[in-house]
Amino acid sequence: MTNHSGHPHQIDSETGKMGMWLFLFTELFLFGGLFLAYAVLRIQHAEGFHRAAQELDIFIGTLNTVVLLVSSMTVAMSITALQKGNKNLSIGLILITVLLAGVFMVNKYFEWSHKFEHHLWPGSEVYLNLDRTEITFYGLYYMMTGLHALHVFIGAILLIVTVFRIKAGVQHAGHYVLLENSALYWHLVDLIWIFLFPLLYLIT
Repeated sequence: MTNHSGHPHQIDSETGKMGMWLFLFTELFLFGGLFLAYAVLRIQHAEGFHRAAQELDIFIGTLNTVVLLVSSMTVAMSITALQKGNKNLSIGLILITVLLAGVFMVNKYFEWSHKFEHHLWPGSEVYLNLDRTEITFYGLYYMMTGLHALHVFIGAILLIVTVFRIKAGVQHAGHYVLLENSALYWHLVDLIWIFLFPLLYLIT
C-alpha cells in the first residue's frame, strides 16, 4: 500500500540513520583498538618510536588536517543547502568535498612515495635492518594511514554516488538520508585523522 503522507520517507530515513550509526560504531571500535595498541607500544618503546616519528613530514600531515577539516565543513554545508532546496549549491559543495578528498590522497601519495624512494616499506631491506621498535612504528604507520586512506577513498565514492542521486531527484529537500549518511561517514573519516595526526606526527 502506498502512503503519500511522507511517513515512508521518514521511516526509511530513521532506519538508514540507525544503520549508519551502528556501522560507525564498529569503525570506531576498529580504530579505537589500533589507537590503544599504538599507545601501549608507544609507552613500551618510547625511544624507537621517537626516532621513527621524526622521519614523518609534519607539514604534509598538517596540510591534510586542514584539508579534512575544511571538507567536513563543506559536506555539512551541502546538507543545509539541500534542506533549503538549493540543489545546485548542494552538489557544488559535495564536489568540493570530493576535490579535497583528492587533495588529501595526492598529499598522502607524495608522503608515501618519499619513503618508498628511500626503500622504506614493509619487507624491504632497509625496513628489515631498522631497530625492531622502529619496524613496529612503521608497521603501525603504514597500516593505520593506509586503512584511513581507504576510508577516504570509500567516502569520496559515496559522495559521488550521492551527487548522482541528487541530480536524479531521488535525494531532495524532503528526503536526504543518503547525503546525511555520507556526511556522517565523512565526519568519521575526519575524526579518525584528528586522532591519527597527533599520535603519529606530533607526539614524538
